Amino acid sequence: MAEQNFVDYVRICCRSGKGGAGSAHFYRDKMTAKGGPDGGDGGRGGHIILKGNAQMWTLLHLKYRKHIIAGVGANGSGSHKHGADGKDVILDVPLGTVAKNAETGEVEFEMLEDGETRILVSGGRGGLGNDHFKSSTNQSPRYAQPGEDGKEEWKILELKVLADVGLVGFPNAGKSTLLSVITAAKPKIGNYPFTTLTPNLGIVSYRDGRSFIMADIPGIIEKAHEGKGIGHRFLRHIERNAILLFMIPADTDDIQKEYAILLNELEQFNSELLDKPRLLAITKSDLLDEELKEMLEPGLPQRVPYIFISAIAQQGIAKLKDMIWQKINA
Repeated sequence: MAEQNFVDYVRICCRSGKGGAGSAHFYRDKMTAKGGPDGGDGGRGGHIILKGNAQMWTLLHLKYRKHIIAGVGANGSGSHKHGADGKDVILDVPLGTVAKNAETGEVEFEMLEDGETRILVSGGRGGLGNDHFKSSTNQSPRYAQPGEDGKEEWKILELKVLADVGLVGFPNAGKSTLLSVITAAKPKIGNYPFTTLTPNLGIVSYRDGRSFIMADIPGIIEKAHEGKGIGHRFLRHIERNAILLFMIPADTDDIQKEYAILLNELEQFNSELLDKPRLLAITKSDLLDEELKEMLEPGLPQRVPYIFISAIAQQGIAKLKDMIWQKINA
């Protein structure tokens, strides 16, 4: 994904349509000078609707569209004619898009299925015509309801990347290098923090024509859950991954401590992330011989399957794929 084209957060002002007014009309023709009430109802105002689209992967098309305005409902008229509904605005969004109230931060819903539609902001109801208000004591009501006003609300749309495997690690852990080696993705690679500023997705080919999707997500730092670095931009995407592959370089001073920091950041952001299956890859292992690997093993985190790999030297890659596939299909 090109960084300039990948947008995973937009804030938009949505204005739904005002409902049309009901009609206070009375039936008249050449034979009837004073007929009864026959005013029709006003049409409802237009909704603003989100529609899930599996072919989309970015919110770029909404980045510069700050104001979304739906159509106004038409007024009712005589002969019980109902006013036309206001024109709805339908916004296609990628699967994994979450809609939030911009003022409260409350999550309203999430788009998960292709073709699914959800009303983001509803239009105002149309007013009732005078025919609804006739009674035995008021046979000629000369009033009708006005249309209900539309709503103007600020909404936040956030995209969470959908992938089978999410790569978790500090900057320079080798995530982008691994993705570039085992998929056709071409992420930016460099030896400095936050080389990756947007998620990169790649399809990993497995045996017998099978495959799975891997996501290289921007690197985490300590206190990312508080928004430091690129904090929430990273952590949001982790929520939609089936399994998490933790990646820690072999030349790290304390592998177990770094793993604990990564786990803590996930827990502080969303404790449910700790329920996801986990694997640990010790990267850049071409720097180690067998003796050094044996010396490191006692200091590795307990109760998580681990493997020594080197993406550059193609060491342990086939076994890593096997471990991932088994976890995905466990």
